[in-house]
Amino acid sequence: MLDKLFYFIMVPMVYLAVAWCVFWIIVKIVGILRAPNTPPTLRIFPEDKDPEDWNTGGLAGALWDTFTMPSVLKYKPLLWVFLVIFHVCLVVLFLAHLDLLPQVNIMSAQSANMIGNGAVGVLLTLSILYFLFRRFRSPLRELSIPADYLLLFLVFCLFLSGDIISWGNSWSESGFGLTKKEFGLYLQNLLTLNFSDPKDILDHPHYSIVVSHVLLANLLLLVFPFSKIMHVFFAAPMNALRRG
Repeated sequence: MLDKLFYFIMVPMVYLAVAWCVFWIIVKIVGILRAPNTPPTLRIFPEDKDPEDWNTGGLAGALWDTFTMPSVLKYKPLLWVFLVIFHVCLVVLFLAHLDLLPQVNIMSAQSANMIGNGAVGVLLTLSILYFLFRRFRSPLRELSIPADYLLLFLVFCLFLSGDIISWGNSWSESGFGLTKKEFGLYLQNLLTLNFSDPKDILDHPHYSIVVSHVLLANLLLLVFPFSKIMHVFFAAPMNALRRG
């Protein structure tokens, strides 16, 4: 029974979660695009505000604002630091997972380490803890809802389970027990729609940790379209509107 549950989490649930996430992202975006236009509001600029900051740059300026977050840097510099660390590490984390595939060798194929040798996981985990604990202080505490805490806790657990795998391979003499090569074969089977049982590849007592990591990733995909993480699709358009 447990083997069947693990198989469902590792294979069918992955496809279902991805399909669910993509479908609802499209639905949300189409719904916003088809929504009636709202009346424009008056802009109020401080006396020392340079109008050029708001009405120049076009698409390039909007993208610059999206990735550099100048408003956050101005008013919340510590938050800006953690946001930059978080987003940079996410890019590195994506490359690290891509590197697991046999056809991709960003790191040496013989290396047991993922990109960053476990340091990326440390930075991501510290960042998500900062985002979580800052919501226990005013004024964010009054503005937060239970879903905000649950989402951050879910992401924290996802990162932590990945950290256990990465740190085991990078910092333990005996390693995690499952290698990058074995993870790569599992990912390759998913991408090629191979429905074989991953346990045939990842047959080790640590397999349950990998299952928990994949389960948490599936849950994040399921809630993603209904969470505040959807801002990734609207940050650049909103900055473009703000710039006029």
